[in-house]
Amino acid sequence: MASTLDKSPDRTHAADVMVPADLQVSDHTAVDKALDILHSAHVEHLLVRGDDGHCVGLVTKDDLSGYLSQPWYSQHARLRDLVRPLEPFAHPDTPIDAVASAMREHDAHVWPVVDADGFALGVITAEQLSS
Repeated sequence: MASTLDKSPDRTHAADVMVPADLQVSDHTAVDKALDILHSAHVEHLLVRGDDGHCVGLVTKDDLSGYLSQPWYSQHARLRDLVRPLEPFAHPDTPIDAVASAMREHDAHVWPVVDADGFALGVITAEQLSS
């Protein structure tokens, strides 16, 4: 199970600004399939889950863009080899400033929010933190 960021009861929390984790894919998903999903769903990122359903990280269009010119490789490469782990994941009780700090530290524009068991609940984007 993935670790989570510290919790604090006295600030705005991840649960207050996260959006649901609607799109999740298996870490066995091929890169070309992930690119198809990103394109057809008009989204910038996908949460990636392991065999047990726990969130293992995410991939973004930018992460996968280098594979567009390598069709053979993108058909055979799996997300488990490319996923950005971004641990520790946020928990619904994680203060927004801790999420923002982790995002800056990892140069990430989106951050997973997981429950106590490590299942994805949603994501927080940089745009949500700035509004």
